[in-house]
Amino acid sequence: MKNNILATYLLAVFCSALGVPPVRNDDQLETIAQWQLLDYAFPYDPTYLGSFRPENVVPTGIEVAWHRIFVATPRLRAGVPATISFIPRDVPAGSSPQLQAFPSWEWHGAGRGDLNCSGLISVYRIRLDRCNRLWVLDSGVMTSIDDFTTVCPPKLLVFDLQTDRLVRTIQFPRDSVRQNSLFTNLVIDETSATTCDDVFIYITDTANAGIVVYDGAADRSWRVTHASMLPNPDYTMYQIGSDTFELFDGVVGLGFSARLGTLYFQPLATDRLFSVPTSALQAGPLPFGEQLPVTLVGRKSSQGIGLGVDPTDDSILFAPLTETAIAAWQPQTNNQRILAYSPEQLQFTAEIRWVERDGGNIWALSSRFQKFFKNQINPRDINLRIMRIRNAPIHQPSGPLLPPANIYRQIYPVFGRNFYNNTAIGF
Repeated sequence: MKNNILATYLLAVFCSALGVPPVRNDDQLETIAQWQLLDYAFPYDPTYLGSFRPENVVPTGIEVAWHRIFVATPRLRAGVPATISFIPRDVPAGSSPQLQAFPSWEWHGAGRGDLNCSGLISVYRIRLDRCNRLWVLDSGVMTSIDDFTTVCPPKLLVFDLQTDRLVRTIQFPRDSVRQNSLFTNLVIDETSATTCDDVFIYITDTANAGIVVYDGAADRSWRVTHASMLPNPDYTMYQIGSDTFELFDGVVGLGFSARLGTLYFQPLATDRLFSVPTSALQAGPLPFGEQLPVTLVGRKSSQGIGLGVDPTDDSILFAPLTETAIAAWQPQTNNQRILAYSPEQLQFTAEIRWVERDGGNIWALSSRFQKFFKNQINPRDINLRIMRIRNAPIHQPSGPLLPPANIYRQIYPVFGRNFYNNTAIGF
């Protein structure tokens, strides 16, 4: 009861700041698929099923293709059979389909104890390019919650979705990887691409905080760092409803505006959102003594992981964890949107995606990660959801929500406070 009262209060303050009615808008959320615990279409190999521990399987990333929805499930703990899977796009709404291993079970030997570095070890996120190829970022780290075991170097794998065959493997040089690196997220920058491989990839290292830049045309990579990518020790405690938990995760959330040439990023353990020009990232390794030109965009009401950009107006999409909501802010005009709010469905939003292959609708992946993390998951509850937001209404602020001109832009809407005002495990 107290949690519901708190959530209602936060939403009321949020809407008051925006000048919109304080109504629940979880009806904006369309549930594509939902699960109590994930289930798989297992092969005829009893070792996969014998090792399966569904209470340890938490998805952290999705990608929406024309006919399939891809799901990334990193090996945060033991018992994850496949680290990349898919379900059909046309599953009945709200159903709980079995996951199919991608591209085949032969790639997921780690699910039965076969730690072959040519296969897939642990994947947090996947991304599609314009050539209908799936870029897979493999961290190479097993059981990152319990003992953080690095079994293979991180790598990028590129699969052609016409054939589901591997077309490219990218290994990172030693100067791009650090001890205990954990590669968790990626953005594909195709702004100036003339071929399928002529792209830049921006990759988060969450545990040894930094961003790795990969130049596809030159087949080389380098690493950039900045203090803004580190976790803030004052924000390592998180609250979702009655649950509190602690994580020291650095940079993990990424959003990309091609039109503005800007990469947005955020550590998990912070209330701040930052940006950096992609031109600075693409310029190569920084000379000694030179700093990356990072800008503080603003401060959020609470920490968050999911981050994206709506390219139709370059709005920043984000999801403060404590407020169990998804919102948007357009930095040029200060237009603000409440996309969805639900204490039940949005407890831990790990992904927010503007999906071109779905007419520009916004998709979200949420879980009760805090319950998984604390080994308190209730298998009778709906704990995992893939959702879509159709035609979310735009709410214009009733008055100016920004302070007078300042060194930094700050997002002072919403959720009652400044809106943008151990070992990392990654998401």
